[in-house]
Amino acid sequence: MNDTMHYETAPEDRISFGQKLIYGLGAFVNNLLAGAIGGMVIVLNLGLGMNPALVGLLGALPRVTDAITDPLMGYLSDNTRSKWGRRRPYIFCGAIAAGLIFALLWQLPRGQSEMFYFYFFLAGSILFFLAYTVFATPWVALGYELTPDYHERTRLMGVQNFIGQLAYLLSPWFLWIMQYEMFDDMVDGAAGLGIAIGIATIVIGILPAIFLKERFKTDDATPKEKKPFFAEFRRSMISFFKGFVTTLKFRPFLKLCAATFLVFNGFIMIASFQAYVIIYYVSGGDQNIGSKYLGYAGTTATVSAFLVVILITYVGTKIGKRRAFFLSTGISIIGYGLKWFCYNPDIPLLVVLPMPLIAFGLGGLFTLMPSMVADVCDLDELETNERREGIFGSVYWWMVKLGQSMALAVGGPLLNLTGFDVALGEAQSEHTLFLLRFFDVVVPMIFSGIAIWAIATYTLTEEKAHQVREELERRRGSVAVGDA
Repeated sequence: MNDTMHYETAPEDRISFGQKLIYGLGAFVNNLLAGAIGGMVIVLNLGLGMNPALVGLLGALPRVTDAITDPLMGYLSDNTRSKWGRRRPYIFCGAIAAGLIFALLWQLPRGQSEMFYFYFFLAGSILFFLAYTVFATPWVALGYELTPDYHERTRLMGVQNFIGQLAYLLSPWFLWIMQYEMFDDMVDGAAGLGIAIGIATIVIGILPAIFLKERFKTDDATPKEKKPFFAEFRRSMISFFKGFVTTLKFRPFLKLCAATFLVFNGFIMIASFQAYVIIYYVSGGDQNIGSKYLGYAGTTATVSAFLVVILITYVGTKIGKRRAFFLSTGISIIGYGLKWFCYNPDIPLLVVLPMPLIAFGLGGLFTLMPSMVADVCDLDELETNERREGIFGSVYWWMVKLGQSMALAVGGPLLNLTGFDVALGEAQSEHTLFLLRFFDVVVPMIFSGIAIWAIATYTLTEEKAHQVREELERRRGSVAVGDA
């Protein structure tokens, strides 16, 4: 593997900052909707008195549909032929549908039974996630094809990750907004906030469809033989499952999925442990003091993430994505290890110290991995003669969601394994406090270390990506890339 070759980005391969910004606005909408649906659902419990177990089901059940709709939407986008392109019609219509359904979802009628609200919200959520998929899957795929250049892809994904992070500055305030004095109560606040987010989704979400251009011509005017509906449906299903299986068997892609699964879900699995450690170990069980230091740590991590995205984007274009991943993930491992020493009851403010280092983990991951998936799409075209950004993007994020669900499912039993008992309050045992710290520190370190090992065997370096692109452009009769 040659990580030393470096190719400059040709002028014709560059994407203007305006185009990067517009693509990044799609990330803002994507993250805004994800954060809102998760952060606002608390109104069902606190505002309407729904059983927390039912609220949990409402968070999980609609996501089951993603296992089917995500890959299907990816396949549909890849195989659409229209004068507007393969992606843009879906992004445009999906943004409008997702915004409208999201706004309506929170117009909860008064005076109904618990099960009425459950089924009302369940049906609305399924429709919402379907519209969300129609928007998000083609938007992800569009980013993979906006430029053929190895480094420009990293810059594009850095900008979109940076802008997408802005949504996470807003989402922690949703509960406060729903209880703001201008609203009658939390239910009324959710209705108003839902409308505001729905409008923002429509207005901002359609911009990538209007202002971005697709690289590949798709308005094929060649007359096609009309086949009976069931014969065409059968052909499409065979083609879909064949492409799905081929994607899952593509080893470079699987390594990217494995690394993402490990880094992201190693973080998610123990995400709540930090709160328990800071409250019950660092702050001696005082929830008010613990919450304050937890807020300091969270704010530091969020601000650091913006700086990490800028730095890793730059570093990735200088030393290559693979080595940049080693660097960012390695720094995060150091940060996780530093937690052990910074969980100090005598100096509680030390909890903020590891946060900038830990931010390198997810900040680097979601800047570099989308760019690397775009490179994999080129390699796949070389082997299959098909452009399948949609199916690759949908399967990648489907595996992320699947892993996230698994991590959340394991996190609860892992917490029970520590012996934590909320009824004990500040009187948790020394053994429990030790295990809380141990899992919080060691689990993400191990997962991140395995992720580095997985990418160590990833062979699609800058030199290989350059060779793949040259061969693809030779096939298409295009001009080759810039000089080394």
